[in-house]
Amino acid sequence: MTEDATGSALADQTSLREIIGPKMPLAIEKEMPRLDAHCRHFITLSPFLCLGTMGADGKADVSPRGDPPGFVKVLDDRTILIPDRPGNRRVDSMSNILSNPSVGLLFLVPGMEETLRLNGRASLTTDPALLSDMAVDGKVPKLAIKVEIGEVFFHCGKALKRSRLWDPATRIDRKTFPSMGQLIHDQRKTGLSVEALEKFVEDNYRSELY
Repeated sequence: MTEDATGSALADQTSLREIIGPKMPLAIEKEMPRLDAHCRHFITLSPFLCLGTMGADGKADVSPRGDPPGFVKVLDDRTILIPDRPGNRRVDSMSNILSNPSVGLLFLVPGMEETLRLNGRASLTTDPALLSDMAVDGKVPKLAIKVEIGEVFFHCGKALKRSRLWDPATRIDRKTFPSMGQLIHDQRKTGLSVEALEKFVEDNYRSELY
């Protein structure tokens, strides 16, 4: 059950539809069970995606994934492969996949306002034959996320138009928001100085991207 802006509870799909209205026919018909040439092309252009997962306990998570354009490999029209690069080793997404394989992906391409949505079932692979083709700077990922596609479709550009995401004029001055070292210092009480944390972050970015 959710609440609208006035605090009134929305208890069912009928109530929701009465407020939002019927689905647009084009929005229903755009779902495809496999990649076509346009989807494949978009994926080769995309350097960034968001991966949505949910654990067995119902806890949801969204994780960013980024690499040079084309980092997601299309194995066939129903299967893609996402390399796992070094991170903070929380493995939230991958732990969720082991207990609940349902995933949702959102691909973005800088400069394009349309996005690509893909839903399916994921698994983890350590197959050397698959991983060897995903090396960067000579470093092969330890594993990859394999996604069997259930549905895929393009999403219109309204959200990115509203946000002006790619408009250089909307970029903030980075100095107006605390650095990562400052955030760690303020939020985690490590006992380390901001300067020491800044150096840790910089060293980590420089030496552990791949």
